[in-house]
Amino acid sequence: MVKKMDSPDQLGELFRMQRSLNERIGVITDQMDDEQKTEWVLNYCRAMSQEIAELTDSVPWKWWAKYQKLDLQNARVEVVDLFHFLISLAQVLGMDAEDLYNAYLKKNEVNFKRQNSGYSEKDESDSRHI
Repeated sequence: MVKKMDSPDQLGELFRMQRSLNERIGVITDQMDDEQKTEWVLNYCRAMSQEIAELTDSVPWKWWAKYQKLDLQNARVEVVDLFHFLISLAQVLGMDAEDLYNAYLKKNEVNFKRQNSGYSEKDESDSRHI
């Protein structure tokens, strides 16, 4: 069952703040045509790929290198950077905080059903309602 977000919340505030930042730098997502949406989806995907690489570099992933240590503070910053781009991407796709919240609830339910059934086969149609 999908719950309604009745009042402004922290996720909604993040979406508002990101829209404001994007508009300040000239990225106005609600006025984009399909070509611009495609361009910005790719821009944000590339940016998130870079942030994932930076997050990866914050943890000692080189099992052969003994000098590495966890940089927890930087890892947290990289997660926040990912949120900036992820929220921007959601906005390009026409989603607001409530849309994201509701889609998350539905997808989470699908994921639990998959786990409960042993996730023994892929059912491409189980997420089409999201």
